[in-house]
Amino acid sequence: MSKRKNTFTRFIEDIVDDTKDFVDDIIDRAKDLETDAVDAIKDVVDDDESDDKVSSPGVAELEAALAELTAKVNQLAELQLAAASSSNAASANAAPSSGSSSTRRTAAA
Repeated sequence: MSKRKNTFTRFIEDIVDDTKDFVDDIIDRAKDLETDAVDAIKDVVDDDESDDKVSSPGVAELEAALAELTAKVNQLAELQLAAASSSNAASANAAPSSGSSSTRRTAAA
């Protein structure tokens, strides 16, 4: 085996070569990162445009269904309130008579 001479100029040459390789690797990774970022941004922008076209009718349908459900809930709430107030009125009318009969029972005992 022949032994390599380690001179100062050879040492500097090795440092410069390694530095060039390192900078080339960094530039290659930066290019890959830039390409990936551009692709990702294009995908996001393209998805947003297609979602707006597709979701506008979908959103309108959902809003119409929500309005219909809200109307039904309001109608049921009014019916429940009317039923509760009529049962309260009926129990208020019936309460004095049942209260007086319990008073009569207590007085009779």
